[in-house]
Amino acid sequence: MGLIIAIDGPAAAGKGTLARRLAAYFGLPYLDTGLLYRATGRLVLDAGGDPADHATAEAAARALRPGDLARGDLRGPQADAAASAVASIPGVRAALLDFQRRFADGPGAVLDGRDIGTIVFPQAQAKLFVTASPEARGHRRWLELQGKGQAADLAEVAGQIRVRDQQDRDRAAAPLVAAPDALLLDTTGLDADTAFAKALDLLRNKRGIAPARIVGFA
Repeated sequence: MGLIIAIDGPAAAGKGTLARRLAAYFGLPYLDTGLLYRATGRLVLDAGGDPADHATAEAAARALRPGDLARGDLRGPQADAAASAVASIPGVRAALLDFQRRFADGPGAVLDGRDIGTIVFPQAQAKLFVTASPEARGHRRWLELQGKGQAADLAEVAGQIRVRDQQDRDRAAAPLVAAPDALLLDTTGLDADTAFAKALDLLRNKRGIAPARIVGFA
């Protein structure tokens, strides 16, 4: 198995931005596994179905194709809610597990999500749990929506973040939890460059990552 860097954490913690930069730095493919659940939820909505319906959601997960991850409507409150609903269904998670593991065949990969270090790749050489305060994450998601021209109320967005957190923590199937051997990175108050530098510093002494692969942070 090649180098696997597993990055987990709650919504809007900055794990996607960090994962993309780490993938580029290490020359590895990158997968935002949250898009798998967002695309599955969107397929259910497209068909007029209920994302919480187990049979419907599992069928959508099994029908998922790589091109579905490139859709432009996988973000926003409706997509967030649908993704959270389908992600709580064991059959959906089982259907998407092979997709994720096949993606990392060969040289390895950087993957971000909510159960990468605990379920998908518990044997990953490096695991980061990226988090931030609910207030910081709500503000980031609000800015993201504003940047896309989508009207949103900051308090409402922050409330949706808290609801999503609770759903992710309380679900029976692969709840959001840091792996015992994950390195904690709190990005509250950090910009993307500082978070990246801190992540490299955390990874510098991890077993399985050759020191030569991390330069400039001695």
